[in-house]
Amino acid sequence: MPHIPLPPDLPGIRGAMAFRPETARPLNALVEVLLTGPSTLTRGERELIATFVSSRNCTHYCHSIHGAIAAAHLGGDEVLVKQVKTDFTQAPISAKLKALLTIAGKVQQDGKLVTAAVVDAARQQGATDLEIHDTVLIAAAFCMYNRYVDGLGTDQPDDEALYRERGRRVARDGYVTVSEEYLATHAETATR
Repeated sequence: MPHIPLPPDLPGIRGAMAFRPETARPLNALVEVLLTGPSTLTRGERELIATFVSSRNCTHYCHSIHGAIAAAHLGGDEVLVKQVKTDFTQAPISAKLKALLTIAGKVQQDGKLVTAAVVDAARQQGATDLEIHDTVLIAAAFCMYNRYVDGLGTDQPDDEALYRERGRRVARDGYVTVSEEYLATHAETATR
């Protein structure tokens, strides 16, 4: 049960964002740039980073929705998404993505755990400075998003079909477009 009155029809971060749309817009703009903007990492790879960090933080809503978005970008490969959540070292992904997930995991624990050796290992697998930067920022941002969702005690349903449908939609239309619909609907009724 949420710690403050959130819209009951909007689970996870969506309810928290609808409660305070003026903070939702920059949060959505950040995730839009990080996960859908121009990059040498695919959208699926970036969603896997977000999913991995969220799963390590045990934030059900976030690892479920971003896992569904990742799967949508990866041709529906839900098995791969689950492998990345449980043991990415055994998943059939590139060595470069494995090295970047190692960095993301360090950031999730404590940013100071990202060492020159871990960064050099990613570079040896072909990671660029921009990819390393974005991996660190995705991991740090998702720690914030996860704590936002969990800290307000948001509703985090178990319905995989809900995440799958929404994941396809966000993968197709992007974060800002999809969020504007519920933000506009709930902006007038937001409780302060």
